Amino acid sequence: MPRVLVCCAWPYANGPLHVGHVTGSLLPADIFARFNRLVGNEVIMVSGSDMHGAPITVSADKEKVSPEIVANRYHGINSKAILDLGIDFDLFTSTHTRNHEIVTQDMFMKLLEKGHLEKKSTPQFFCDNCKRFLPDRYVEGKCPHCSYERARGDQCDKCGKDLNAEELIDPRCQICGSVPRLKETEHFFLKLSNFTDRLTKYVEANKHWRPHVRAFTMNVLKEGLSDRPITRDISWGVPVPVMGFESKRIYVWFDAVIGYLSASKEWAKIEDRPDDWKKYWEDPLCRSFYFLGKDNIVFHTIIWPSMLLGYGNLNLPYDVPANQYMTLDSQKFSKSMGVSIDIPDMLTKFKPDIIRYYLAASMPEMKDSEFSWDDLASRVNNELVATYGNFLHRALSFTFKNFGVVPAKGDLDERDKSALARIVETDKEVSSALSACEFRRALKAIMDLAQFGNQYFDSVAPWSLVGTDKTKCQTVLHVSLLIGKALAVMSFPFLPFSSESIWAQLKMDGTISEVGWKGIGLPLKEGVKMEKPVPQFAKIEAARSNDFQQFASLNLKVGKVLDIQPHPNADKLYLMKVDIGRQITMVSGLKEFYTPDQLKTKTLVIVTNLEPATIRGVKSEGMLLAAEEGDTLALLTPEIDLPAGTQISSGMEPGQKPVSFKEFQRLEIRAGAIAPGEPAMLDVGSRKLTCAVEKPESGKKYAAFIASDKAMVIHGPENVKIVFDKEIPVGAKIR
Repeated sequence: MPRVLVCCAWPYANGPLHVGHVTGSLLPADIFARFNRLVGNEVIMVSGSDMHGAPITVSADKEKVSPEIVANRYHGINSKAILDLGIDFDLFTSTHTRNHEIVTQDMFMKLLEKGHLEKKSTPQFFCDNCKRFLPDRYVEGKCPHCSYERARGDQCDKCGKDLNAEELIDPRCQICGSVPRLKETEHFFLKLSNFTDRLTKYVEANKHWRPHVRAFTMNVLKEGLSDRPITRDISWGVPVPVMGFESKRIYVWFDAVIGYLSASKEWAKIEDRPDDWKKYWEDPLCRSFYFLGKDNIVFHTIIWPSMLLGYGNLNLPYDVPANQYMTLDSQKFSKSMGVSIDIPDMLTKFKPDIIRYYLAASMPEMKDSEFSWDDLASRVNNELVATYGNFLHRALSFTFKNFGVVPAKGDLDERDKSALARIVETDKEVSSALSACEFRRALKAIMDLAQFGNQYFDSVAPWSLVGTDKTKCQTVLHVSLLIGKALAVMSFPFLPFSSESIWAQLKMDGTISEVGWKGIGLPLKEGVKMEKPVPQFAKIEAARSNDFQQFASLNLKVGKVLDIQPHPNADKLYLMKVDIGRQITMVSGLKEFYTPDQLKTKTLVIVTNLEPATIRGVKSEGMLLAAEEGDTLALLTPEIDLPAGTQISSGMEPGQKPVSFKEFQRLEIRAGAIAPGEPAMLDVGSRKLTCAVEKPESGKKYAAFIASDKAMVIHGPENVKIVFDKEIPVGAKIR
């Protein structure tokens, strides 16, 4: 039986879990572990609270209590939230255990014995006002690489670069705000340079890694690895097991990654099989997957593998499917920076499967995604309720109302056989996607099957058969329930609570957890008495009002390109002179999509009241609108040629005040197509929205403003609609 070790990044115990933790590591790890358990793999999933990080001591300093009090408090809060959200760990522990201390000190001593640690004097920031050495995370300043003003002494959250505190520009003490000074102190360093060649071969061999993870790691290796200090002048953490270092502690970044190993050993002891951890760490056939956010990539593809190589005879990570960031108002979720939507609070408002669905559907696998309360309401109402839940409830309800038992399967016609074939096809797609950690692809395939279920149910029209051909009616309902059963099993990794409820309503034996993925192909128990079905989901209200008036803040005009040149300071950017009724200068990132000659023929749609931004030394006075999906980009353009400067107001009073880029990003604008036979509905991919549009063309794609469950096709004078200069998928975001 294949074995899989699922490792989930350890959240700091300095506050409640937030949405960033769930989308970055907790939810993808849980989805993957649940799927692997269902298909019969031997799995353990481990993680815990990181209790020794500087964020805990920062919080403790602010509260004037010990770090242990803060860490234990939030470990309890977060352990409950994890359980309530359905994140199914084999062990969620903490780094503040005797077991973890023993394993960490063993790793330290083995690396020291093998010559991979070196003791040397190094400058470290000392705050004269606080009278203490400052751990790297206690130091903030400007990033030397991207100029982000709030980079930390160990890493820049904006560009992801690994830093040493002394590299920061204009450093300041995070506690008191004063300027610290560098002072010599003695510490142990991990000699990362010892592992460059072996790491390079390791990364080059892992072609299955996500492109951004592999590229980032290779860039770090090409830049050269610097030895890194692994001890600090602090009193909270794992003691350094060396004479003369009694007042120092092992630094958190070294300590935390060892947690995967220490948690596995703790799990084995709890299970009373103390050597079972070896099956996951010493058996080369076991594959280990590490789920984390992109700010943790270097720790899991460079530092932890170096430590494992140095220790010897332990498996390296097989895959590190790091997610990008889910942002709020374009900022990374961060407790320390006050950008947070707490999971314990969300769980008081929504069922766990509601939260899991939205965060999975919006998961930032390959690029950043934006959390929006309105988008949450819209996706839940239009996808989870109107598509998925609607099919399941109508099939179950009609069956219960008219037969009261699981109906018999009679002779199948071609339409029925095609429906069963669709289940098999979806099974393959979902299995393939989940095995490859492509969770959004898997969820889309599941939702497509639910949509197919609705179409099948409508086409067979059981309400017209129940009074005329009960045998055939039972057959089509049987097939509908088979689709429902398949949906329940396939959705289980994403929606465990509702999936088990649906399984029970179908009167299947056991639970999905017990039966496993093979439950997709199990037969229904014909003739078994059913109970009155219970709807799994209900519509939710948007958290804040969002009508089309919000789009009136934009001042959109037709623009004509006058001149285009390469940007003098950026290889991938253009400098454009554009006529919008007056001449403006714009910087655009279209170089990889359009030649200058192609752009000179374009009629564009320009946001003219966006706050000017200086991009690589050039002031940009506007922004053209384009739809983007994957590697495809299409420019917005009027469906007929309009003069430069023509107002694209969509019937609203155009905005006159400057709009910040953050305000613009909050607006949802997408590519949509008029649904065939439904002129009042706009298909934007995963949902159909009510849309008032004059003289629509079925199947034609338009640019549209999205507000909750409604859409408005963007248009200029005389209802000239805004379309695209090339083919673009429905649902593509417009920016």
